[in-house]
Amino acid sequence: MHYDIIFTQATLVDGTGAPPRIADVAVQGERIAAVGEQLPGEAEQRIDGRGLVLAPGFIDVHTHDDTNVIRTPGMLPKLSQGVTTVIVGNCGISAAPVTLMGNPPDPMNLLGQREDFRYPTLGHYIAAVNRARPAVNVAALVGHTALRQNQMDDLFRPARPAEIAAMRAQLRQALEQGALGLSSGLAYASANAAPSEEVMALVEELSAHGALYTTHLRTEFEGILEAMEEAFATGRHGRVPVVISHLKCAGAGNWGRTVQTLAALEQAARHQEVGCDCYPYAASSSTLDLKQVTADFEIFITWSEPHPELSGRTLAEIAAGWELPLLQAAERLMPAGAVYHCMAEDDVRRVLAHPLTMVGSDGLPNDPHPHPRLWGAFPRVLGHYCREQRLFSLSEAVHKMTGLSARRFGLVDRGLVRPGYFADLVLFDAERIRDGATFERPCTPAPGIELVLVNGLPCYRQGQATGERRGRFLYPKHHRGEQQ
Repeated sequence: MHYDIIFTQATLVDGTGAPPRIADVAVQGERIAAVGEQLPGEAEQRIDGRGLVLAPGFIDVHTHDDTNVIRTPGMLPKLSQGVTTVIVGNCGISAAPVTLMGNPPDPMNLLGQREDFRYPTLGHYIAAVNRARPAVNVAALVGHTALRQNQMDDLFRPARPAEIAAMRAQLRQALEQGALGLSSGLAYASANAAPSEEVMALVEELSAHGALYTTHLRTEFEGILEAMEEAFATGRHGRVPVVISHLKCAGAGNWGRTVQTLAALEQAARHQEVGCDCYPYAASSSTLDLKQVTADFEIFITWSEPHPELSGRTLAEIAAGWELPLLQAAERLMPAGAVYHCMAEDDVRRVLAHPLTMVGSDGLPNDPHPHPRLWGAFPRVLGHYCREQRLFSLSEAVHKMTGLSARRFGLVDRGLVRPGYFADLVLFDAERIRDGATFERPCTPAPGIELVLVNGLPCYRQGQATGERRGRFLYPKHHRGEQQ
């Protein structure tokens, strides 16, 4: 046989959770052609994998890269981590289908400015992604807040029956065009007024398309158990899988309660399909929210429209300089973004280690001073939590980033190193890989990533993008139209 690429004698961690083994892996075109102990045949490139780990390309299940995959298609923050697929449209906010009435409402402004929302249907967005040829693959959820924004003149009330019907029609069209499912961000003011019944009505559209429901819970603070039950009830109503986004126990008074939340997740999993994602840090990041302003933990300002010069300083420092209480200082900064050091490390470890948990970065690529998870989430799992803290095995860590994620989101022929699957692959040094990004220097690539292939093409090699881009829009497994 003659192949394009053969990786020889690599430590193969195949994404299934099976123990590592030494193997050769051959790539022909966009697909994995063969896997074996010693493959016969010639190749255009032979890559010595001795001492290195070969794994499926990582799938970032929780991103806000919606407009960035088009505007900045090199996608270096993700490619440099070994990420080969991003799922966009999380937390109720998506770039499509969207027709703005004015400026994007909070938190849709995390995705870009008014001119970045150009996609009245998901079909328009898919075409734009494929024209841009990003370096990574893209799969998309539809945001509940985006649908509300399209149909409602006031986001701070429940939707009326005619508005719900219009939202359902838009969601149905997006599912027919290739959306993975629906996301919600019920904690945000722009969706918080939506009662459970509004979301349930939308979720009724999902099951016919084999789609799923993901949710940024109504609260991650004291009422989290009730918010989780609302999410599970919504999934049961629509007979669809549920993914809880970035599961955490936020707020000092809530620390330690992941024992309860994970027990609730396990209890629900006995009766319905549920899961969650998690990023490997004890700090969150979003828009600046007055409800979260407190002196209990540090709040770091990542951007501010009226005061851009204060990006990169803590709210406490800014308030002291202005001689104002924290809340008044926050009001003066808004609209703004913030990093909240609001979690306990033990809770992060507990959620990250749970068998139902996938890894998602939740990175915010448009922040001038982003949370380091944008550049460091996946290497941090492999370096800090797997190698140094021994929180789980290497096989488990990779499974949480690949096979589990592909199965949960219905991605076709992705997430495993298996003949016939797409050659999304990452070759890394398990002894050197770590998160280079820090809170002080967040835009720092990770050491230890040797090579990244996307659809069979080397796109990143030893710390540098190759300039090649072969990402594309990915359709879910139940999509009736164009496949991968």
